[in-house]
Amino acid sequence: MAELILGGARSGKSALAERRAIESGLAVHYIATGSAGDAEMAARIRHHRARRPAHWQLAEVPLHLAVALRERAAPDRCLLVDCLTLWLSNLLHHGRGGTQAEAGEPLDCPLFNAETTALLTALSTLPGRVILVSNEVGLGIVPLGALTRCYVDAAGRLNQQVAAACGRVTFVAAGLSLELKSP
Repeated sequence: MAELILGGARSGKSALAERRAIESGLAVHYIATGSAGDAEMAARIRHHRARRPAHWQLAEVPLHLAVALRERAAPDRCLLVDCLTLWLSNLLHHGRGGTQAEAGEPLDCPLFNAETTALLTALSTLPGRVILVSNEVGLGIVPLGALTRCYVDAAGRLNQQVAAACGRVTFVAAGLSLELKSP
């Protein structure tokens, strides 16, 4: 079964995902989509690494998530993906996606389209358990910049599509979880 855990920054979504992975009793494979582009992001990555059990397998997958999931999925495994919104950012900035959005051009990002389609197709066929973490970025004001608006819109659409494909969806705020969809 695939499940999606949504929430804002520092809401507790990753901690909940990690608890659910441990509670699954399965071998955990952690799939990290972020990369340390600056000191602040490096600190966030260190924080996440320090919290995870050392025996978990780790794969850093900035772009080709569906392939990584298919390669690692097994009936006796729990795949924990943290997080979809960093993956989305990587896809949008790969090639011309970021410059197109900043210029106000229609987004023509073949890699983004192909990868999101591949992810949505894979989710229904993967054996074992899959826990996906994503930021809910649409609860605030409409951003001023074109690139940020494009990102928020794409993240909202991605979260809707992934939520529809998952058997369980949980929203986290202030460390408290609210089940939005249950099996």
